[in-house]
Amino acid sequence: MPAAELLDLARSRPPTLGEARLICIDGPAGSGKTTLAAAVAALEPTVRVVHMDDLYEGWHGLPGLAEQLDALLRPLSRGVAGTYRRYDWVAEAFVETVSVAPVPLLLLEGVGCASRRHADLVTALAWVEAPADVRLHRGLARDGEAMRPQWLQWQVEEAAHFAREDTRRRADVVVDTRH
Repeated sequence: MPAAELLDLARSRPPTLGEARLICIDGPAGSGKTTLAAAVAALEPTVRVVHMDDLYEGWHGLPGLAEQLDALLRPLSRGVAGTYRRYDWVAEAFVETVSVAPVPLLLLEGVGCASRRHADLVTALAWVEAPADVRLHRGLARDGEAMRPQWLQWQVEEAAHFAREDTRRRADVVVDTRH
């Protein structure tokens, strides 16, 4: 069970986020990251889960994610609350600032959450993958066929991001969700 394996791995390592541990679940859109995050949370109810979908500034928001994560993670690494601006996809704007108090286990889930810029703070990194056609099908089933152009452009942008960051190679656990 990947969730138990990931949680056990994080618990077996020393804290990396100040006195806390940080699990990152990264991989391309539609691969199953949210499902894995929910499975980890079901095993450890005290975990705080932060979804990157709340941090991107819309469909072209991947490049701005690192600054958002700086505001969240760097303070937490010092034992004080971090913050991020929450994006509302319907309003197409940031609508509030969310404060995240220090917790024993923080889980970040979403494309780009495990950038090299914050690698020193990551306790355990999971990479979730599935073939591109499967991921696109899942995304369009959730978001609707009208979102196809945005999904196709996002796939290009995330592929470039992952090539730069070499995220899959740095992962502690690789989960294939093609089925």
